[in-house]
Amino acid sequence: MPTAPTLFYERMPPAGVVFGCLLPVPWVGAAAGLLLALGPSGGLPDRFASLSLALVHALAVGMLLPAMLGALFQLLPVVAGVPVRGARWVSPWVALSCVATASALATGFLGAGHRAFVLAAWLGAPLLAVPAALIILAGMQVVQTRATHATVRTLRRIGWALLATLASGATLATALASGRFAPSPVLLNLHVGWGLGGWLATLVAGVASTVLPMFWQTRRLPEPWHRLMPWWLWAPLIVGTLWGVGSGAVLWQTWGWLALAALAMVGVHAVRSARRRHDPGWRLWLVAAVAWLVVAVLGLTASWLPADWPIAWEMGVLALVGGGVLPVNAMLGKIIPFMIWMHLRRRVPRHVRLPAMQTLIGERQQHWHARLLLLVLLALLLVPLQPERMAVIAGVLFALSHVWLGAMLCRALLTFRSVSRAFAPG
Repeated sequence: MPTAPTLFYERMPPAGVVFGCLLPVPWVGAAAGLLLALGPSGGLPDRFASLSLALVHALAVGMLLPAMLGALFQLLPVVAGVPVRGARWVSPWVALSCVATASALATGFLGAGHRAFVLAAWLGAPLLAVPAALIILAGMQVVQTRATHATVRTLRRIGWALLATLASGATLATALASGRFAPSPVLLNLHVGWGLGGWLATLVAGVASTVLPMFWQTRRLPEPWHRLMPWWLWAPLIVGTLWGVGSGAVLWQTWGWLALAALAMVGVHAVRSARRRHDPGWRLWLVAAVAWLVVAVLGLTASWLPADWPIAWEMGVLALVGGGVLPVNAMLGKIIPFMIWMHLRRRVPRHVRLPAMQTLIGERQQHWHARLLLLVLLALLLVPLQPERMAVIAGVLFALSHVWLGAMLCRALLTFRSVSRAFAPG
């Protein structure tokens, strides 16, 4: 019977290290929603439309990346037992670097000129490589055994996937900045593959193997499954990086879709086994797992589908929003109250009763917020039907959902601040 991983709560980093990365996330999401609502909708839902490219990077780099880096600064010490050295100095700049890089890319795609791509490639990517390198160095300190949990196996290597995504992205941005040659389709596919599969899907799966049993009481998966992480998603990407032309491209992409489909089916089965189905975040995790499964199925069948179907748009929405934004929202609603409670427990005398975690962000509010997020996902999937009208509706709903999340998190942080000050020495 698989056992729960040992958690090192005493090694949690200071609250500011993680909160500084996580708290700007909802407001960046709100800005991305307004960009969709107010931006130039011409060309939608084509994957290479200027607004499509701007939105993808606003979500992936500006919103999801700081959330995941902040989560890694917390999870590596707590789950793997090793600190991320330098995180205290880097974390104040993580969200700023992510937002600045995403803004440069978005304005470049929307017509600001080649200088925006130069800034993203030669300033943004190297700055974001710093936390990736710190995560790699921390991962090298992890002692791995045959029984090591999937989360630890994933976290100790995940920085390499981020570096691969940044390197390929910087190369593509340099090509766009020069204007002298078109970006390579092979490199473009590898950039998307490493970003969505090697980084996003792998990290979500690795984190889920700990947080789903912990917060939602799902069954723990068999030990052989843990030993496969993260290689069953990375193996096709590595093959594609080394041999990604001609028939090799078809091989690694098909292999990658099959691996993603298998992982997603495991995820759907795990989430359906949860005992805490009444929890607001449960439905978000279930939809996220189903979204990744649909992405894999569409990837496998794309060549047989009609050429005029907006496959790329639907796959992008399902992966980034369904497979990325939904679980990040579910985790922010859980991990922020949990961290606040843990940090208050350290600061407040033991005889003092603390506010219950469930009261820091109300469960009823989270239920309505989860419903709104699912409505947002549906609206985004319907954009191809009436791009001009549905882009406005989906963008406004996306912005509102993240303003709501930001307000809930700020309220929880105000409680943390007031209780901390009440027991501050002196």
